[in-house]
Amino acid sequence: MKQVIVITGASSGFGALAARALAHAGHTVYAGMRETTGRNAPQVEAVQRYAAEHAVDLSTVEMDVASEASCEAAIARIIARQGRLDVVIHNAGHMSFGAAEAFTPEQFAQLYDINVLSTQRVNRAALPSLRKQGRGLVLWVSSSSARGGTPPYLSPYFAAKAAMDSLAVSYASELARWGIETSIIVPGAFTQGTHHFANAGAPDDKVRAALYDQGPYAGLAEQSLKGLASLEPADADVAAVAQAIVQVVDTPFGKRPFRVHIDPSQDGAEIVNGVADRVRAELLRRIGLEDLLHPRVVEHPKA
Repeated sequence: MKQVIVITGASSGFGALAARALAHAGHTVYAGMRETTGRNAPQVEAVQRYAAEHAVDLSTVEMDVASEASCEAAIARIIARQGRLDVVIHNAGHMSFGAAEAFTPEQFAQLYDINVLSTQRVNRAALPSLRKQGRGLVLWVSSSSARGGTPPYLSPYFAAKAAMDSLAVSYASELARWGIETSIIVPGAFTQGTHHFANAGAPDDKVRAALYDQGPYAGLAEQSLKGLASLEPADADVAAVAQAIVQVVDTPFGKRPFRVHIDPSQDGAEIVNGVADRVRAELLRRIGLEDLLHPRVVEHPKA
C-alpha cells in the first residue's frame, strides 16, 4: 500500500538512500533537509532530477530538525498536500570523533540536540495527525554503538545515539494503543559509502585534544579507525540499510519487527539488544501491560 513518508536528514547518507529506495517502492516520499535554498540547494536539484528521471513520487521539504517551528511547518505542509502522513523516519544525526575530555559541554549538548531532541520536535509535530488517524509507523534509525562494542573517541555520538534508542523504546509503549507502530533500524559502523566519518565533528578544545595525540594514547585515533575498517567485510553495502527500511515499511501493519540490525561487522549489538528487548517484553507482561508490545487496531480513531 502506498504510504506518505517523511524522512529527516535526507540530504545525504542513509537518509538520501532510503528516500530514493522508498520512492522506488511506490511510496510518496518527502526528503527532509535544512537550507533547501542555500547550502542544500544542489541536493534539492538532485532530488528533483532523480524523481523526474525515474518517475517516482519523491520531493524535498524544508525541515531543520534543530527548529521546532521548522518541524511544525514541514509536517503541516506535507499533510496539507497529501491529506495524511503515514510514516515518520527519524534519520537525522551527526557524528563526532576525538577524545571525550576535549569536547566542550556545549558540543555534547549540540550532538544531543541533533541526534535526540530533533526526534522530539518532529514527533510533537507529527504525532497529533497519526493519533487522529489511528494508524501510523514511527521508524527510528539507531546505531549499533548504542549497545555494541564501543571503540574510543566516539563518545558524544555514542552517548547521543544510546539516548535516542532509549527514547524510541519508551515511545513504542506510549504509542501502541493509539495504533502507532514502532520499528528501530540498527546500522553498524559502515566506514565507507557515506560521509558519516569524513564529516565527523572534532573537539573544540585543541589543547586537551593534543594531549591525547601524544604520550600513552599517541596513535590511538588512527588505530581505532583502522581497526573499525578492518572489521567491515569488503562487500558491506550501505544500501542494505535503505533496503531494510523499505522492507519494514512494506511489512503489513502489526507484523513489523520491533528491531532490525544491519551490521556487517557484528559488533555485538544484536546480542545485547536481543537480551534488552526480551527483558522489556517480560517486564510489560509481568505488570499486566503486554498489549503495549503491539500496536492496537483502532477502528474508530478519535482526535
